[in-house]
Amino acid sequence: MRSTTWLALGMILIGAVPFPAAAQQDGHSRESQGQMLTYQRKLLLAMVDSMPERLYRDKATPEQRDFAEQVHHATSVAGYIVGAVLKGPKGPAADTAKVLNSRAALRGYVSTTFDAAAAHLKAQSSAARLETIDLFGQKMPGWQVWDEIYTHSVWTAGSIVANFRKHGMAPPAFTFF
Repeated sequence: MRSTTWLALGMILIGAVPFPAAAQQDGHSRESQGQMLTYQRKLLLAMVDSMPERLYRDKATPEQRDFAEQVHHATSVAGYIVGAVLKGPKGPAADTAKVLNSRAALRGYVSTTFDAAAAHLKAQSSAARLETIDLFGQKMPGWQVWDEIYTHSVWTAGSIVANFRKHGMAPPAFTFF
């Protein structure tokens, strides 16, 4: 009983100790956010490679974007936010006549966009990571914008799963479990 009391007290005290100031200010580490960008790129490319090109313009539902538009959207939003919101290089323009109809063009667009985002993340100053950013009306520190890019990409990729299921295909493996 006595050791349980000391253990509980110790856990309470550890929980009361604040994180180092740098961790509080900078949020997720640049390294972990770089890993998230790598994951987004890898997941979207796996989807591009797994879907037969003849089904790129097929929709899971009439209201949804088609497969290629969904991949393009997840990618272009990441590129737009890096360029317009985080003041990085403007995302590459997509020749949608090619990107939406060609595996090679769609792969190239995903790779180029996420390569540019990763380079900007790596070069982003600590001051820029702490600066308050307006992301579509939401105020947040610059480091958090990277998390929002990740959330949007994974959200969009999750909806793409329906395109695979519609045709009785398994989507690329979800790598976290």
